[in-house]
Amino acid sequence: MKAGDVHPPTGDPVNGPVDSAVDSAADSAADSAADAAGEPGLDRLALTVERLRREVERARRDADDRALVEMAKGVLIERLRCRPVQAAEQLALLAAKAGVSQLELAADVVREIADDRIGEAGRDDPDVAIRLRAAESAALGAGDIQSVALSLLEHALTPLGATAVAIWAAAPGAALTLAGYAGFGEEEARRWRHVPPGVITPAGRALVERRMVWHTDPGLPAIGRQTAAGGRVTVPITARGRVTGVLEIGWPHTLPPRPPRIERQIEALAELCAHTLDAPFAPLTTAAPTVSEIVDLADALPDPALVLRAEPDAYGDVADFRIRHVNERLTRGDGLLLEAYPLVAEGLLLEAYPRAAGGLFARIEHVHATGEPFRAERMPLGLSTTGVADVSATRHGDVVLLVWRDHDQDARLAGLLEHAQRLGRIGGFEENPITGQITWNAQLYSLYGMTPGDRPIPLERLRDHAHPDDEIAIGRFLRTVLHHRRLAATAFRLERPDGVARHMRVVAEPVFGPDGRLMAVRGAYQDISSQHWTEVALSVTRDQLAHTEQQSAERNRLALQLQQAIMPPSHGRIDSLGLRIAVRYRPAQKEHLVGGDWYDAVALPSNRVLLSVGDVAGHGVEAATGMVILRNALRGLATTGAGPAQLMAWLNLVAHHLADRMTATAVCGLYDPPTRVLRWARAGHLPPILLRAGGGSELPMVKGPLLGAFTDAHYEEGELQLQVEDTLLLYTDGLIERRDHNLRHAQDRLLAIAKRTAATLDHRLDDLLTHCNSDTDDDTCLIGVHLS
Repeated sequence: MKAGDVHPPTGDPVNGPVDSAVDSAADSAADSAADAAGEPGLDRLALTVERLRREVERARRDADDRALVEMAKGVLIERLRCRPVQAAEQLALLAAKAGVSQLELAADVVREIADDRIGEAGRDDPDVAIRLRAAESAALGAGDIQSVALSLLEHALTPLGATAVAIWAAAPGAALTLAGYAGFGEEEARRWRHVPPGVITPAGRALVERRMVWHTDPGLPAIGRQTAAGGRVTVPITARGRVTGVLEIGWPHTLPPRPPRIERQIEALAELCAHTLDAPFAPLTTAAPTVSEIVDLADALPDPALVLRAEPDAYGDVADFRIRHVNERLTRGDGLLLEAYPLVAEGLLLEAYPRAAGGLFARIEHVHATGEPFRAERMPLGLSTTGVADVSATRHGDVVLLVWRDHDQDARLAGLLEHAQRLGRIGGFEENPITGQITWNAQLYSLYGMTPGDRPIPLERLRDHAHPDDEIAIGRFLRTVLHHRRLAATAFRLERPDGVARHMRVVAEPVFGPDGRLMAVRGAYQDISSQHWTEVALSVTRDQLAHTEQQSAERNRLALQLQQAIMPPSHGRIDSLGLRIAVRYRPAQKEHLVGGDWYDAVALPSNRVLLSVGDVAGHGVEAATGMVILRNALRGLATTGAGPAQLMAWLNLVAHHLADRMTATAVCGLYDPPTRVLRWARAGHLPPILLRAGGGSELPMVKGPLLGAFTDAHYEEGELQLQVEDTLLLYTDGLIERRDHNLRHAQDRLLAIAKRTAATLDHRLDDLLTHCNSDTDDDTCLIGVHLS
């Protein structure tokens, strides 16, 4: 068979005569049925065709069963040293004693002697064992891999619900060739005859990953996506530690995740396929080179090379690699650690180079298993004299060719220097004043916008290629280097031949010989255009920032002056109408955080007392202006005689319409001295605190949204009967806010501090300012009201 050919089966040596006879009869009946179309006996002929086809299937199954029984007889003949007739009698006698059929007993006999995965898969299920042994018998007797695929589908996979199977042969470079298939159309198989390297398919994943893979991604390109659109599994076919192919099986429906029973059967079938792919009819895209050809190739290479063959362990897995050949570069001692060389010839890789047990061995094993080449630059390598090398590993038949090229230390340093010059946009030069020879490196040609074939520009002609405004600086630089013969540097604008202007910096120094004569001038150019424009942008930004800071400082000073002009004295005290009122205001420490906190305590014409605190959102002039508007508006509205809830509703309209949509929180209270009743309302503000008889509590949280949020806001009103010696505290959140605690925690701490004993009201307020350790640096307002 030609390499890569896939064709239908040509015959079965076990049941071929039976199949041929029955198939001929069925085909004859089918022809007769076609000739009799329209005749009264058409139905009768159709039934005859169906009956003959069932007989074909039954004959095939019987033939497979007989093959399994004959295999068991052969085992008994070899073990018991008896004749075939006696083996048959012994098999029948043992089956009768065990109470099982001869077929089941035959499967057990073969399983015990084979000790393979087919036996393990069918150990607990006789039906599975019979099916797998029947598939094995048919596959081993098949004439080509196409027949093997048909046998697997018919005997082992159809009972599992699978509808399609493909057997792939691994080709060099991790490519795949379709060796056999069943359940797919011929046109589909033709299109998938070869899968080149790099194409990601379900079978390709199993080849590269070297494990069974259950596929659920319907978008992955695969053979027969319409025929087997449900579950799909691919498993590598491995022989002597090398992946020789992939078995791919498809179902029309989804499967439960990784069913162990099916996995064991699939692994057994993959092991069976490994024997068939090793058979003479296995397809090959190209003839694998012989070991002698690989040895000749290794000797022809100018770099150190090893020819390795896998050394399997007792289970057939790769334990090490036998060094079959070392090329002449190594036998001469080039590129090899000499103390390790005596262990090389026909030795094991890990014995000769134990340090290969790390990443190198795993990569060689992967190349040997999958055929996928491996290449790496500047890889740490213990085999190399320098410790770093470019490494290549490729599989050729059963051997792996390992080649590496040492990185010379000087070459590495030169490469690093070249890389650094390219990143730093630096070009170097040397001028010989004796011979006139000028040497530029490639980067300097690039900086000048020239090609390496152009004539270098002498240092003394630098003025001709610079901006005229830089002539004085360049003249001073050249005089220092060429006349005074000292190290010098300068910056200038280079005008390149292509019309591009670049900002450059040049540094040069003279080099003297032992007799003091000038031998050379060496130096470097650096393109500092990015740095120059960055400095320009930074200077502009610095000027803009200074101007912005000055404007901000002026605005903050204005806000502070406005706040100080409007607010009452921060240590003021009012004693009237039976009340002692003390206030505290603590501004923000930083001027740019000057806010809109306000407080007010005033006796109204109605002989009631207005108490209020508030906090406008934001900082600066806008917040201070909003504070003035709301505080004065509340004072004016309070003279109408309206209650606190109505005052909050009107103040909300002021905030919403008249003050550029500002938002604020506030609490407002009206105290009536004759009755000692306090009526109060709040707009999103923290409730006041009442201290009475050594205890303390917050007033009820009456409803009321913050000012300026809604046009039709509704505010509730609370009422409190005060008693002699009661103390009422109103405050803004700047007194208690902390970044590391929530607001409830801060309120509880404030209440605990407020309950402490204080000699006077002023002492109490000062104590609160001292020990309520807020950390937001916000404005703070605090009012204390004591009934004397």
